Amino acid sequence: MRICIIGGGIVGLATALQLRRRLPTAELMLLEKELAVGQHQSTHNSGVLHAGLYYKPGSLRARLAVQGIRLMTEYCSSRGIAHEICGKLVVAVDTTEVERLRNLHERGRQNGLTGLEWLEGSAIREIEPNVAGVAALHVPEEGIVDYRAVVLAMAADARTSGVALHMGARVERLMKQDAGWRIVTGAGEHTADFIVNCAGLYCDRVSALAGEPRVTRIVPFRGEYFKLKPERAHLVRNLIYPVPDPKFPFLGVHFTRMIHGGVEAGPNAILATSREGYRKSDVNLPDLWDSITFPGLWRFMGKHMGMCRDELLRSFSKRRFCDSLRRLVPELEEGDLAPGGSGVRAQAMTPEGDLVQDFEIIERPNALHVLCAPSPAATASLAIGEEISLRLARCIAT
Repeated sequence: MRICIIGGGIVGLATALQLRRRLPTAELMLLEKELAVGQHQSTHNSGVLHAGLYYKPGSLRARLAVQGIRLMTEYCSSRGIAHEICGKLVVAVDTTEVERLRNLHERGRQNGLTGLEWLEGSAIREIEPNVAGVAALHVPEEGIVDYRAVVLAMAADARTSGVALHMGARVERLMKQDAGWRIVTGAGEHTADFIVNCAGLYCDRVSALAGEPRVTRIVPFRGEYFKLKPERAHLVRNLIYPVPDPKFPFLGVHFTRMIHGGVEAGPNAILATSREGYRKSDVNLPDLWDSITFPGLWRFMGKHMGMCRDELLRSFSKRRFCDSLRRLVPELEEGDLAPGGSGVRAQAMTPEGDLVQDFEIIERPNALHVLCAPSPAATASLAIGEEISLRLARCIAT
């Protein structure tokens, strides 16, 4: 059995490791368009280990998040990768958010999180002295990690186990032949009995090459961060998040202590003008055309017009960005913020303008496509890889 994994991000690499464990005699190869692994979502994120608090109970996303943080922390411990289970505080800044926080508490309990603690008054300040809020939920299982080190370790382990990693191999054509595939890349051709699409920002385009209709579309959203200046990093001890508003599709700006020091603040969420558009000046006309000609994007903006306006204004106004952060940490001042990094999120969107909320994996007789794997996909990558390996083994058996 010859299996080809398309995409060398953290999900593709984790899938390679889990397939090697489950199918030790299979011939495995991985194709990555970049010259190195993990160049996009895998290493352009907040570096958080998510425990599965937010996701709908019973969903694939919830199950794999809870399973995934356990697998990821075990992997990091075994490979000596920097990580820390430091805990997170989700803060209700006023009484209008308390009921939503209680619902989140119940959702976390249903998802199997342990040690959740409801806090009020001085108990909040014992954990985060500079936070303002009427109530908070302490999530002790959340943490931080060096995902770049994770990606490099996974690549090394994959190579050691006999997985052939091909860099600079952008998939250009996928052609069915007999019961398998002929795969044409910019660096040569390959054949495979089975393909696994883990292409992240390009998963919809790769699935289209395999003959799948692009019903849902990847719409790229850029998230921009500031960093707290070193002399003000003491304002945040670990992780501070707002209570998400269910009317809006994103979590909102928050504070994250990073594993190698410093504190990030953000991100916002605005339409990226390139699937790899980490700066405002990064424009890829085919990517932009792909987004703006998709009816789902316009329906999404119609549903969330106020949020889209606010996110765009915040992208161009440091003062507005700071005002959003000050809801959680009032002592923060605009001058405390220094430019940070950014990331692009591969957000799957329906033609109706709804964001796909669950992980989405579709199975075909000789192909499997990961069509939606938003946060916490990095945390859950080994669990996603295990899920893929189970499904693939079942497909082969039938």
